[in-house]
Amino acid sequence: MTLLVISRKSGESFDIGDDIEIVILDVVNNKVKIGISAPGDIKIVRKELKETEKANLDSANSVGMLQIEKLK
Repeated sequence: MTLLVISRKSGESFDIGDDIEIVILDVVNNKVKIGISAPGDIKIVRKELKETEKANLDSANSVGMLQIEKLK
């Protein structure tokens, strides 16, 4: 995995590959508002939502295993 660290000002942008553009829309206090322009088939999800989804799936799977063990 590659980590690119760059500095951008409001209104500036950068590209990822040929199809994705990241635009810095606004910077206020410690918050950066970004815009992402990407093809429709590219899935864009906030990391905390992916982590919550994984935790929910892990929890559901463990409960499912407990139920199977009870049936035995």
